[in-house]
Amino acid sequence: MTRKIFILHEIYGVNDFIKMQAEAYSNANITVECISLYSDNRTFQYEQEQEAYEYFINEVGFDAPLDKLTEKILEARTHFDEVLLIGFSVGATLAWRLSTLPLQGIVCVYGSRIRQYLDAIPTCPTLVILPSHEKSFNVHELKEALDTFPFVQTRQYIGQHGFMDSNNGNYHYRSFLQSQTEISQFLESNEVKED
Repeated sequence: MTRKIFILHEIYGVNDFIKMQAEAYSNANITVECISLYSDNRTFQYEQEQEAYEYFINEVGFDAPLDKLTEKILEARTHFDEVLLIGFSVGATLAWRLSTLPLQGIVCVYGSRIRQYLDAIPTCPTLVILPSHEKSFNVHELKEALDTFPFVQTRQYIGQHGFMDSNNGNYHYRSFLQSQTEISQFLESNEVKED
């Protein structure tokens, strides 16, 4: 059984945290690929949050990457038995929007903009990990809406946006451990077992 996991990054690009996530899920049967949403593969520092956000919104956005990502996923489907997506923040929102493709599973970690795309209804097992608090909206209302979707499990952990990343000012160690365990269990439980 071969498996491919694509990781979609936050506004900061494919940084050390995203690379660490790729290592966490990679093994002999699992190929992990971090997809840069930035054509020049740039990364931003955490103190450049506003600049990174503006760059993502103005240069990339939530629509333009969908065709390229769909193509990559469908191509991977011809080479691997299973294809999954793990997205963080803006990457989580993009993963959510791709959740009707023939995927084995999707993990969306603090994808706050998912709230704008509730018309996308996942057709594969989907795990949405939310912080306990977001500055710009009511997380509990989003969780309640997501809990009505078939195939969708939501988990909420103490902390704010970015709590899994030890380099982020919002890092929360216990919530990071709980989320990492939850993601690993989700990936394991959605693995197709060979007879």
